[in-house]
Amino acid sequence: MPVLAAKRLCWIVTGGLLAGAPALAQTPQERAWCEGEDAVSVDQRIDGCSAVIKAARDRSERLAETFNSRGIAYRLKGDYDRAIQDYSQAIKLNPKFAVAYNNRGVAHERKSEYDRAIVDYDQAIKLKPSAEAYFNRGNAQLGKSHYDRAIDDYNQAIRIKPDFAAAFDNRCWARAVVGILKPALADCNEALRLMPNNAATLESRGFVFLKMSHFDAAVSDYDAVLRTNPKLAFALYGRGLARVKNDDPSGEVDLAAARALQADIAEECARYGVPEMR
Repeated sequence: MPVLAAKRLCWIVTGGLLAGAPALAQTPQERAWCEGEDAVSVDQRIDGCSAVIKAARDRSERLAETFNSRGIAYRLKGDYDRAIQDYSQAIKLNPKFAVAYNNRGVAHERKSEYDRAIVDYDQAIKLKPSAEAYFNRGNAQLGKSHYDRAIDDYNQAIRIKPDFAAAFDNRCWARAVVGILKPALADCNEALRLMPNNAATLESRGFVFLKMSHFDAAVSDYDAVLRTNPKLAFALYGRGLARVKNDDPSGEVDLAAARALQADIAEECARYGVPEMR
């Protein structure tokens, strides 16, 4: 998966309905930990859910929610294999648990297992269509460089949830890569209206402006991004290209700094339709 595509992604993980279920844990504290109450640590959440599972008297759909909750905790800890095991157990207990399919898809995606992730998102959408599942499947399609399919999924996410800022942001990026520039710009502007000054969206919009040959606007957006993090290779490279196009010699400094951070940055940008041209 290209580095920039990875940068674009966030994932929507959803919880179960554990809070409304009868107590399964040995103590109220363990139950509260499993439910993620009181700003508990990830390890406390895992311990609480493990206690709930150990104390359970039956293998019910209610228990599936506990496995899902522990799976979320393992994902937060970065232990994606254990998260997948718990989501799989939740699905075994409740084959219609759309949330667990969605969350298992997220864990697969974090392992760059995009095909497996898409299968899980497909099932989540079949069971219970949601903006979050469409958004996540769009991200997996983006990871496979299937930009048209990603755009279709972001369309569905926005149809269900018209104020879904992250979907506008990612659709902006996908459209920009394939050269649908005016709609891409509109998406980035809408994402920024919903999430003002979001650095990831400003970076995407800078990329759109660069492709549109609006070099001053591109430099302005990249300036804003680099004020938040001066070591973003793609933003440095994009600003460098825009400055070079404007006959600004400082562009060469940006290009060199970007290459020092990421040796293949020129090749990456070329894949997205922005070759280095002098």
